[in-house]
Amino acid sequence: MTRLAAHRGGAALWPENSLLAFRQALALDSDLLEFDVHLTSDGALAVIHDPTLDRTTDATGPVASRTAAELGRVRLRGPDGALTDERVPMLGEVLALVAPSRTGLLVEVKAPAAGVGVRYERRGGRAVAVPGPRYEGLEERLVASLRGAGFLSRSTIMAFNPDVVATIRAHVPDQRTALLVSAHHVGQAGGRPEDAVAWAVAAGATDAGLQYTLVDAAVVSAARAAGLLLGVWTVNQERAIRRLVELGVDVLTSDRPDVAKRVLARAP
Repeated sequence: MTRLAAHRGGAALWPENSLLAFRQALALDSDLLEFDVHLTSDGALAVIHDPTLDRTTDATGPVASRTAAELGRVRLRGPDGALTDERVPMLGEVLALVAPSRTGLLVEVKAPAAGVGVRYERRGGRAVAVPGPRYEGLEERLVASLRGAGFLSRSTIMAFNPDVVATIRAHVPDQRTALLVSAHHVGQAGGRPEDAVAWAVAAGATDAGLQYTLVDAAVVSAARAAGLLLGVWTVNQERAIRRLVELGVDVLTSDRPDVAKRVLARAP
């Protein structure tokens, strides 16, 4: 049965990665909340997608240059770009909000700069992942926070960078992890969509998280044969949602959890 993950809480409906969005996604009875984490200058974990504040807030500059207290005063923009009263939350606030529910978490570990989580190259006839820079110590802090709040078993930790997956597994060998792969990465490698499943296996991940346009019956079969759970992102149109549910993907991540919920309710 396909589970629904509210992408950044429901980025098409509410300020993305906001406590408001997460509350609303919980009210919709979403199976999972998906969100992103960056490291602040004082070692906290901020829940925000971009490495800079420019797009989603009333501030500018790198997230990593701000303290948790400073980020707590930054106002978030809504889907229409208008400023709201929502602030950049810290991981602890999100965990406290979700704790009374049964909802699981998809936590994406972000890179300190945009678009450099990983790139793929063709070497000797095979695709090779070239990991990008990482935040020093972020994975350890994330594991400690999730463990302290009792969330490790309710969480899948995700990243485009296979080194992040390896670091998480070194700390918690049985932790659920997902390697994220985009259509751009498959194109870089000159590969086939099914190759993304093999990359997730090579990274030691328990799940493959693929851009939804990559996924067809062959990819689903490859994931099943490899013993991986298959997640897809970010699916917002009803027709595409229906196709992927019929294919039997395990997790469907959407900016429109309301639409996805309706489709899932009608699924056999």
